[in-house]
Amino acid sequence: MLEAFFELVEIKAKTASFFPFLMGILYCLWNVPDIPLDWWNWLIFIIAAFLFNMAVDANDNYQDYRRALHNGAEKFRLETNVIGTRHLSLRRVGWLTVGLVTIAAGLGIWLVAKTGWPLLWMGLFCFLVGILYAAGPWPIASLPVGEFFSGFTMGTMILVITVYVGAGATVTLTRKTIGGILLVSSPLAFAIGALLLANNIADWQEDLTLKRHTIVSYIGQRGGLIMWYGLYTAAGMGLVTAVILHYLPVLSLLAFVCLPKVVNNCRQFAARPEKKPSFHFAVQNLAIISLCVTLATAAGVFLHF
Repeated sequence: MLEAFFELVEIKAKTASFFPFLMGILYCLWNVPDIPLDWWNWLIFIIAAFLFNMAVDANDNYQDYRRALHNGAEKFRLETNVIGTRHLSLRRVGWLTVGLVTIAAGLGIWLVAKTGWPLLWMGLFCFLVGILYAAGPWPIASLPVGEFFSGFTMGTMILVITVYVGAGATVTLTRKTIGGILLVSSPLAFAIGALLLANNIADWQEDLTLKRHTIVSYIGQRGGLIMWYGLYTAAGMGLVTAVILHYLPVLSLLAFVCLPKVVNNCRQFAARPEKKPSFHFAVQNLAIISLCVTLATAAGVFLHF
């Protein structure tokens, strides 16, 4: 039963929210080293983010299963979706999602009371994107803007909230600060967007059956692959720019040690852009990029270089 739960909430993908959180902490340590940081707030926030991330993925599977029922996609419902393959109760999955969202929201409200109203608006934006990602008549995941919202919410907003709950009012959100946060978050944000794009590239025929109009349905699989390479290029450029402007330490550039592996994974996926034989290469890329950028930045922060 626990294995089915982990599959339902896609536990293997939870590093996507953990690394932006770590980068937010490193941003504070590098850019505002002389102010007291609230580590307790950070602990509460990462628990809330983790629970909500699980809720979003559970809801994604829930909504896909329901949509398959209405569209007559019997094969997808019984052979692909975890609710069908694991013979889970649709009603229980729905209530589990509600429970996870409720706990995450409660922790978020507690943090708002401790930090301030700006967190409420940032949190509401993230909750709205998370819920509408798979729910509603026009789910974000089924639209051409899915890559943007997933990358921006998971990669950038988690980092912004991490900075806010940890450093609070001592960090003034000026144009320079916001620009710095956007640059620092860009490697992970683009890598997260690239993962969703790879998923849409691999699933483009299935998406047409389920009436999902992702970006790939407009630009084609070849255009999607070109865009996919472009996202990784943007991630690298964002990292270099952040170092040049001193938002990240020089040692953050050590993250480029992963470049040969990332390029090889890109070639492997592009050669056969399908789910079972090659999608794991895109998953590997996100994990490798996130790990290397975070470790390299941590080395720079603690060695002051």
